[in-house]
Parts: sequence; C-alpha cells; structure tokens
Amino acid sequence: MILDYEPGDKVTNENNKDWGIGQVQSIINGKVTVNFENVGKKVINSKIIQLEKLYKWTLKKKRKLLFHL
Repeated sequence: MILDYEPGDKVTNENNKDWGIGQVQSIINGKVTVNFENVGKKVINSKIIQLEKLYKWTLKKKRKLLFHL
C-alpha cells in the first residue's frame, strides 16, 4: 500500500471531523500516528481508515470557513 502522506503532513479524518486538523508524526507498518488539534495523538490503521491529506490551499480554505462560522 502506498500512502499519500509522510511525517509533517497535515491530515483530517473525514469520519471524525471534530478531531480537527492533525499532523502526521510517524508511519510504521501501515499504522499512522497523528497528533490532532482537539483529541491529541491517535494511531490510525491506514488499511481501515483513510486520512485526507490537506494541501496549503485546502488549509487556507478550511481555516477561512472555520473563521466565518
């Protein structure tokens, strides 16, 4: 399995949007450790849960939307 992210990348878990934006800490054997804004560190099994990588333009857009809510 090829993952689209690496340590340092920003991601979200679409199934748990309330976790906020997370930063990938490590990837070992398909287990992705992510430090999320609202819930702290979570270990995600990438074979079961798909994380969405956020790109700079996506982050700006999401932060604007959150700011305007």
